[in-house]
Formats: sequence, C-alpha cells, structure tokens
Amino acid sequence: MSGTPPPERPSTFADGVRLAIGTLSVFPVRPGVVDRRAGGIAMTLAPLVGVLLGAAGGAVLVAALWLGITPLPASVLAVAAVALLTRGLHLDGLADLADGLGSGRPAEQALDIMKRSDIGPFGVVTLVLTMLVQVAALSEVAATGAGPVALVTACVAGRLALTWACRAGVPSARPGGLGAMVAGTVRRGPALAVTALMLAALAALTFLPSAGAFGPPLPAPVPDGALSYESGTCSAYETTGGIMAPSGLSGWTAAGPCPPVLSPSWGPALAVLAGLVAAWALRRRAVRRLGGITGDVLGALVETAVATALVVCAVVVG
Repeated sequence: MSGTPPPERPSTFADGVRLAIGTLSVFPVRPGVVDRRAGGIAMTLAPLVGVLLGAAGGAVLVAALWLGITPLPASVLAVAAVALLTRGLHLDGLADLADGLGSGRPAEQALDIMKRSDIGPFGVVTLVLTMLVQVAALSEVAATGAGPVALVTACVAGRLALTWACRAGVPSARPGGLGAMVAGTVRRGPALAVTALMLAALAALTFLPSAGAFGPPLPAPVPDGALSYESGTCSAYETTGGIMAPSGLSGWTAAGPCPPVLSPSWGPALAVLAGLVAAWALRRRAVRRLGGITGDVLGALVETAVATALVVCAVVVG
C-alpha cells in the first residue's frame, strides 16, 4: 500500500556493537536498530567497552603521574575521567537504587522513588562513599605503578557485571525502559566465553613491562639470613614468609638492592571475580525487593563491581 513504511529490518551484530558503545560511553556512535537481540549483543560485549574506558582512564592517570602529580589527586582525575566518559550514568543509577532500597517502601513505591530526578540522603551518602573508596583504592595501587592495569581491571569487572545481570532468567522490574530491553537477553554460554576472554586478557596484561606490581612472581622465596640473590645483594634485611622486599619500605632494612616484592599476576583475575560476586549479591537483593532489574540497578552493579575490584587490587599489591 502506498505510504506504508517498510518493516524495520532485524538487528545485526553491528547494531549490538553500536548500542554497547553508544549506551555505555560518550563515544559518538550512530545508533542502529535497537531491539532485544541488539541489547543482548550489547550486554555481552559490554566488557570490551570497559577495556576502552579503563585504558582512557589509565592514560589520564599515567599523564598525571608523569607531570609530577601525587597518586591521590592523580587517581581523582582518572576516576573523574571514567565518570565523564560514561556521562555519570552508572553513578546516577547507584544513587537512585540506594534511595529506592533505602526507603523501605514496597516495590512500586520504591521504583517511583528511583524514577525521580532528585537524589535523596541515601543516594548522596552511597555515592560519596563509593567514589571515596574507588579513589582511595586506586591511589594505593597507583603508588606501586600498577594503577593503569588496576583501572582497566575494575572497568572490565563493572561491565562484566552487566553481562551476568542480563543473563537468561533475570526478570525486569518494569515493562519498559533499558532494563526491560536487556533483561534475560544474554545466554550462559556467551557470558562464560566473554568472562574467560577477559580474564585471559587481563592475565596477559600483567606480564607487560608497565604492569608494575602486577608483574610475574619471583622465581622462588629466599631463606632468612641469606645475603645474596640473583638481582642484587642484601647485607641486612627482614622477611615475612621468606620473601624479600625493596629497601625503604616500612619494616624492611637493606644495605644493598633487593629483589622486588612478590607480585601476583593472578591479582586482576581475583579482583574481577570479587567484583562479580559483589554485583551478584546486590543484584539478588534488588530483584527480591523490586521484582527485577532496571537501568538504575544495572548502573549500581557497575559501580559496585568497580569499587570492589579496586579494593581487591589494593589489597593484593599492598
């Protein structure tokens, strides 16, 4: 019939890629067909966007440190850069979910609270504390030289949380919105595959010369009382569990150069898994209270996983 618009074509893999980049970042990408199939592809590929965001934030961190800025303000700039590159979308979701869950209201009323444009006290406190945790943890890692790797790890963990939150069987709390479009669209096989890929990539990243404290482990511990080692000679030192540390660190004394601190290359993988566990716990709580996920829930999962991963990175290299 004349004047009838042609039927919309089904979405393609490229549409899902564009949706992932356009939704999860400020990078200018022309949108394609947006449907549940494209949503599933976008959520599956979300960790790849996390790599881009983490690399951008890591570049800011490296530049700031190179300019002589100390680790704490440099970490503030890096975390702020990631927030800007995501339009603050996930932070807004975190604050909204905190207000909704903190209200103690029934599901429908809690969802209405989350839709409001203002932020209540629960949201403000949660937002401030989460940002402080992220900055403080990153600054600890940045002091060891492993800040960029940690930031990439955390951003990957946050976007993997999206992949697993949108797996088949997870309902949507509302009939419309982002949550309804992507809920239940990711199959278990692709989720496992992209998780394994990201863990392998992060493990490989730790063997780069610039990985800092996330480098390969020392060949073997040295016994207490030994005076020499492959990379130098220590005339006096203390050890914990037979592992030597560089001179100048608290609790260590050395007259000569000592080998570096034991550096676990498995640290990023542990951080990612911890972030996913934290996000799983929050997602389970949100589904029980709200009946499913929403766009705000997804944003909160991202920031929760990022903060958890950075804390684990700080503990591992500390």
